Amino acid sequence: MVTEVHVPLGQKAYTIYIGFDLSAYQQQLNSWVVGEKVCLVSNDIVAPYYLSEAKLLFKDYEVDTFILPDGENNKTWENVNKLLTFMLENNYHRQSTMVALGGGVIGDTVGFAASIYQRGIDFIQIPTTLLAQVDSSVGGKTAVNHPLGKNMIGAFHQPRGVWMELQYLETLPEREWRAGLAEVIKISLVADGSFFAWLEENHAGILAREPILIERMIARSIELKADIVVQDTFDRGVRAYVNLGHTFGHAIEHVLGYGVWLHGEAVGLGLRMACDASQYLKAFPASLSKRVHELLDNWQLPKCLPEATAPHDLLQAMRLDKKNDDRGLRFVLLKDMEDPCVETVDNEAYLIELIASYQS
Repeated sequence: MVTEVHVPLGQKAYTIYIGFDLSAYQQQLNSWVVGEKVCLVSNDIVAPYYLSEAKLLFKDYEVDTFILPDGENNKTWENVNKLLTFMLENNYHRQSTMVALGGGVIGDTVGFAASIYQRGIDFIQIPTTLLAQVDSSVGGKTAVNHPLGKNMIGAFHQPRGVWMELQYLETLPEREWRAGLAEVIKISLVADGSFFAWLEENHAGILAREPILIERMIARSIELKADIVVQDTFDRGVRAYVNLGHTFGHAIEHVLGYGVWLHGEAVGLGLRMACDASQYLKAFPASLSKRVHELLDNWQLPKCLPEATAPHDLLQAMRLDKKNDDRGLRFVLLKDMEDPCVETVDNEAYLIELIASYQS
């Protein structure tokens, strides 16, 4: 079975194909290509598995490949510049297409490069990790990290389409699989309580990667994410809600060093902290918070910070969060299931106490 999710954004509208065998849809994939030249970008982990197969998807075009090193620590301006130099040296022009074959780092890097190359060219997302499939490949957010903060240099640039071949998940390491599940929990809390209950009921089969459950889980996650993107394409309102747990999570990634924890691992612990803060500040029911913690436990996501992680360092990193404004630190919190809000929190003593409660 193949699921199609349409993202109706006017002239920027696109379709997402989700399934375990998308071979019958290659014509639709090729229809997204602009021009005759395709720059296929992957990383040194994914490429040995799937680069040759991906090249065959674009066999009717002139295809160049560019391989970046794997890892969040490589989502940098320096690597974007190397990619842009490669494209210039190989005579790519505006009627060309970039393709991102990899996880969130590749998707963000390629999308950002596409957004600024000759003032913007088209690109296609072929996400190969669970986290990229359920979250980062949809919505047009592209960025690279800065030494002072995560995703601080970027642009909104929607893909021509998203090709989610679920067979690519078969080689995904267990740690990466569990990390991706944190983003699934997040979208369910923000947008669909019945989906959260379904995740609870099927947590063991999902962890074991049962195909029927995987396809349903990814499709529903994407439907929810796409609906939010359509409501708020440029992240000025309700789209902020999909950052639940991310203010804490991004700070954790920054303080530990990019790549020490996977993004989804940091978000998982961030969700725990966000639920605790929601309980304290917004009367989020303790029974619901307990369920979130239990599902995170069932999927073996982090319970505490590494030893010697300083709460004040995390607080300083949070001051660089993109949601902040002149009023101070702003967090996505939950008043109830499916009832998120963005709250300014000026009680830094409480935040230090909350972070300290997660020290190992």
